[in-house]
Amino acid sequence: MLDIRTALQQGTKLLEESAISAPRLTAEVLLSHALKRERSYFYAHPEEELSGVAWIHYGRYLHERLQGKPTQYITGRQEFYGREFLVSPDVLIPRPETEHLVEAAIKRISPGNTVLDVGTGSGAIAISLALETQARLIACDLSLLAIQVAIGNAGRLGASVEWLASDLLTAMRSRSVDVLVSNPPYVPSVDEAGLQREVRDWEPHLALFAGPNGMDVYERLIQQSSQVLRPGGWLLLELGYNSLKPVQEMLLDEWNEIELVHDLAGFPRVLAARLIG
Repeated sequence: MLDIRTALQQGTKLLEESAISAPRLTAEVLLSHALKRERSYFYAHPEEELSGVAWIHYGRYLHERLQGKPTQYITGRQEFYGREFLVSPDVLIPRPETEHLVEAAIKRISPGNTVLDVGTGSGAIAISLALETQARLIACDLSLLAIQVAIGNAGRLGASVEWLASDLLTAMRSRSVDVLVSNPPYVPSVDEAGLQREVRDWEPHLALFAGPNGMDVYERLIQQSSQVLRPGGWLLLELGYNSLKPVQEMLLDEWNEIELVHDLAGFPRVLAARLIG
């Protein structure tokens, strides 16, 4: 029977040989999931032997990761804005960069505002805003499976959010929203072959791709937002690679106070615009 130290060494070696990023950290996360222990436990008890059941689970998790399955889908968890969210292949894995969208929205939300999260996925954005502000949160998604994941996360985290199945804003009343946030699909379909296999083969294409140039959802969402937002309301969008200029051009007529938030690498990550009253 293997002990923790040897299990981590062997797992790290397998992951390294398959060019999996962060092999040691990944091995620790997968072993932690198999043992249902915090990673810190390994450093205090490196000589502890794995049970047969734990070894079987660990081996299966390593095999899944070697096949390209993202670690988050193996463990079923991802941290976002200081909270743990459950995730599955039915939803996009929340990224740290999207926390910029949450922070930008919080600055523009007043108590009692109605806030809409479009394409909610796991519910990470809507739930974070519900717990960080005194706003009424509504979240929508075209995928019923994604909404089920989001509802589960809201229940676990104690967030009050209203959920809608909707193709973008088709289910919303005119002039009913004060702040609209979205991390929409923005990957050009022509880029599919070049994506990392973890993204291309495992994450939901509905949440990734937006037509040949990646602009299809931005265009529809901006057009519909001008009808759903109240005059003076805010639209906040996460930006994809090379999407800034086309999105700015879509905002020329009805929007002002356009502001950008850059991520830690210096790339424009969030665009905020106010509907002219």
